[in-house]
Amino acid sequence: MTEVSRYALVAEVIATKQSFDIIHAHDWLTYPAGITAKKASGKPLVIHVHATEFDRSGENINQYVFEIEKMGMEVADKIIAVSNYTRNIIIERYGIDPEKVFTVHNAVDFQDTSEEKGEFKKAVNEKIVTFLGRITFQKGPDYFVEAAAKIIEKNKNVRFVMAGRGDMMNKMIRRVAKLGISNKFHFAGFLQGDDVNRMFAMSDVYVMPSVSEPFGISPLEAMSSNVPVIISKQSGVAEILTHALKVDFWDIDAIGDSIYGLLCYEGLSKMFAKYGRDEVYNLKWENAAHKVKTIYETLI
Repeated sequence: MTEVSRYALVAEVIATKQSFDIIHAHDWLTYPAGITAKKASGKPLVIHVHATEFDRSGENINQYVFEIEKMGMEVADKIIAVSNYTRNIIIERYGIDPEKVFTVHNAVDFQDTSEEKGEFKKAVNEKIVTFLGRITFQKGPDYFVEAAAKIIEKNKNVRFVMAGRGDMMNKMIRRVAKLGISNKFHFAGFLQGDDVNRMFAMSDVYVMPSVSEPFGISPLEAMSSNVPVIISKQSGVAEILTHALKVDFWDIDAIGDSIYGLLCYEGLSKMFAKYGRDEVYNLKWENAAHKVKTIYETLI
């Protein structure tokens, strides 16, 4: 919080000395800076909401962070949300005028990873189902574990990988042990860079069972690597994807059925992999940038 306040002071000084047309602030950590810069310069403020306190904390929100978010939204001239899901939260939970809230969906840096499937050889013959993300309440790791137990009971030729770290990790390790699936369930820790590409290259299914996900880039990354994906309906990315299986995060039976279908029916998995990759290829950052530019132009 001290750093947030210090950053706001720096922004005020910069705003009085530099020449610019628009202030663009991302998430609550920079809202106070954006507000002070606006007051010092009189220039319009755009805030970009990538996540809200309700996404991060559920109903047990940090009231101080909520107040900063609300203040930023009220002072902003325009608000950009990364999904309609997030836009609705801004309007309904923060009481913001819908007329100034716009949705601009994210995209993905598309890389040709078609050759990588051959580069990275599995050390096992089993199918691999992957969860890659923060192991926190927001990402729904517990639903992934429960679904894994159901699948392993039916199909012994499968392994599950949970890659990431977070405050629920120890709880997940204990739950995996209690369910008796430790020999088929692996905790890979935090992955980045080439390790992420390697994990996707070895994966047969990717699952994102997020409880609340403003957008969700990782399914797009998985799809660009020819991996069929299962995503929660409670995610912003579900709004723009056609070739992904969509389930309620809490429905572990539906998650399990979806995993089972993609693992056991080759035609199904090949279809989602092929058309999913084509779909992601058309989600370009240039399109998102054009929409942001259009919002800028309304303020100048």
